[in-house]
Amino acid sequence: MLFDLLAAAAEARLPFALEIFERTASTPRVQQVVQLSLAPAFLLSGIGAVMNVIMSRMIWIAKRIETIEDKMEEHRTPRQVREFGWLMRRRKLMQGAILFSTAAAVMISAVIMLLFISAYITSQIGTVIAFMWVLTMALLVTGLGFFLLETRLAAIGAQAPKD
Repeated sequence: MLFDLLAAAAEARLPFALEIFERTASTPRVQQVVQLSLAPAFLLSGIGAVMNVIMSRMIWIAKRIETIEDKMEEHRTPRQVREFGWLMRRRKLMQGAILFSTAAAVMISAVIMLLFISAYITSQIGTVIAFMWVLTMALLVTGLGFFLLETRLAAIGAQAPKD
């Protein structure tokens, strides 16, 4: 009886599987989808390059924080106390940059996936793809904004209090 149920289920799905196979067999259609996905793929590559720079800076900040934390509280100089606060603010900004840049990378990957799917389904999802593209840009700009603020904070440095 179980074998009969599985056989019936396989027969019922066969037309759907054949239909999907026929839709994806078109070489020009696949070429067109690949061409459409090139711009988002290059954007993904660019996001990866930016994230590499962000992570390099974040690693430097984390190591410097560890160095200062390793010194006992009573052995820290006033300069190190100022630098510690400055580094913590920088770390918080870098965490925001990483969060939003990663979200942008995930979103653009979803856009690429939906571009491929949209070529083989009958539903029109162009509006969804366009919305996701705009959302990707918003996430990326937000991440770059955090990065910009961190670089400005780094350029200013840990300043001594003014008397």
